[in-house]
Amino acid sequence: MKFGRYTVDIKNREKVFMPDEKITKGDIIDYYDDIADYILPFLKNRPLTMQRFPDGIREEGFYQKEVSDHFPDWIDTVKVEKKEGGTVEQVVCNNKATLIYLVNQGTVTFHPWLSKVSDLDKPDKLIFDLDPPGEDAFELVVEGAHVLHDLLENELGLKTYLMTTGSKGLHVVSPIKPNLKFDDVRSFAKKAADYLSDGNSERFTTKTRKAKREGRLFLDYLRNAYGQTSVVPYSMRPHSKATIATPIEWEELSKKDLTSQSYHIKNIFKRLSQKNKVWENFQNHSRDLTSSIKKLENL
Repeated sequence: MKFGRYTVDIKNREKVFMPDEKITKGDIIDYYDDIADYILPFLKNRPLTMQRFPDGIREEGFYQKEVSDHFPDWIDTVKVEKKEGGTVEQVVCNNKATLIYLVNQGTVTFHPWLSKVSDLDKPDKLIFDLDPPGEDAFELVVEGAHVLHDLLENELGLKTYLMTTGSKGLHVVSPIKPNLKFDDVRSFAKKAADYLSDGNSERFTTKTRKAKREGRLFLDYLRNAYGQTSVVPYSMRPHSKATIATPIEWEELSKKDLTSQSYHIKNIFKRLSQKNKVWENFQNHSRDLTSSIKKLENL
């Protein structure tokens, strides 16, 4: 496949990656080729962790941060300082050629940083992952999303966006101005999650150990840290139906058949033909978190 001046030599298109639905590597490549205009704005200029399954999802996959020696030199990269010392060279997916190249390497899911290469210490997104206690607890996820939306938007003045993860829960995401370091943003996220769990202790928790959650919704704020990642909108997940992490509107929470896995490779483009502007101009709605921190302290 040719993308401008770059050529990606596609191999093994017929290899089956998701046997239950007979979804092949070629199907996944075609999906990312078609979805590129939607996913690339959320990947550009961010270090990337790749979740790779070179032999399909029934075989054990792995997460890859460091650029492989054989990757072509036209792929953008950034040198990242590791918390434990030293550096690692990571991929930055800035164009369709890179996107398809990485899929051809067996990448199924894309996990970018919450900050950009221009200032890796300062995130421009705030993320809460609503993690249910079981597969039959999605109503609790919906309830948690409503409560979090009310706090962040109505009480703290942030703009919030919603996404099915394609896995178990929902992500609530707020674009923020990159003027605070990760430690400050993480501290705010923890305080917000604690505030909600303290007021709804029978339903929500911030306990990281599953044994201590006791059937409650986990308000996961932990992704808001240096070097952490979050699944990108419109990324495929390593699920038998090739589920897709899909931005949705807040009004859609009222749909009785909504689940985290509602959208997948076979219906995502039908959805986009009807709703293709969800999360449009996402970063243009960035808010200054400093004022929200003060408001939270006053609650």
